[in-house]
Amino acid sequence: MEKNESSLTSLISAFGRAYHSKYDTPKIFDDYIAKDLITQKEFEDIRKNMIQGIHFFNHEIGIKFQDQPDEILKWITQVQLSPTPLARAAYCEKVLFHEIVLGAEQYVILGAGLDTFCFRNSELDTELEIFEVDYPSTQDFKRNRLYKSNYQIPDNLHFVPMDFTKDKDSILQNLIDENFQPNKKTFYSLLGVSYYLTKEEISNLIKELFAEIPLGSSIVFDYADDKLFEEKGVSNRVQNMVQMASASGEPMKSCFTYDEIEKLLEDAGLLIYEYLSPDVINSKFFSDRSDYLKAFETIHYIHAVKK
Repeated sequence: MEKNESSLTSLISAFGRAYHSKYDTPKIFDDYIAKDLITQKEFEDIRKNMIQGIHFFNHEIGIKFQDQPDEILKWITQVQLSPTPLARAAYCEKVLFHEIVLGAEQYVILGAGLDTFCFRNSELDTELEIFEVDYPSTQDFKRNRLYKSNYQIPDNLHFVPMDFTKDKDSILQNLIDENFQPNKKTFYSLLGVSYYLTKEEISNLIKELFAEIPLGSSIVFDYADDKLFEEKGVSNRVQNMVQMASASGEPMKSCFTYDEIEKLLEDAGLLIYEYLSPDVINSKFFSDRSDYLKAFETIHYIHAVKK
């Protein structure tokens, strides 16, 4: 991503969450604040571009619904844009609340984008310190949107601006500089990020994050399996995802077998507590639906714990 640009990926992800909150039922993950971080013009521009681009996603659907633009948008959003951001957020926050009960006092959101957890859970302001790590430009963009939407930044929310793939400074030191306490049990989320890092970058990142924090601290992240660059998926949506990421200037770089992920975590002193395959994700979050929403074919979720 270029300097001083906010992440297009995070904006489109927020659009998907906002669309789901407003139009879809039942809800997988209700991010009712996401709409406040997108201007009406941005929402309409994304809507227009998606509808006009239907022939990239699916030529037959474009013909079938050529006189029904809202149905085209629903198809693109539910098939292509929303499934992974919705389900991984729902899974992550379910695990997080369990970890809070077990004593987690800090939540670090890596690649936070336009995450709204802090504002949807203001009752945790004295229980949980929240640290959002992302590009400085993305955080400036978010601060501006929060200000314009009259959201006050609470004392327990800390912004940690950095590109942890390029900055030479220690990510742990950057967190400590923002009042992170290495002696406290911590929960990390790394959602929608691992695909854009090399395997070495992911390994080094996780090792550093867990080097000094207490046993029982944990992380939830999603990753792409080793079929990422081969699998086409329903209506070529996996192939489309890879192509769109590249076109946006944030190309996908890594994919893993389960054994590779297990070894990477083991080397960092972590054990896999829970693993969700695409089939399990589909069963947990997308069963009994009458719309287009269905789990992505190549995306898996992991909850790993420092033991």
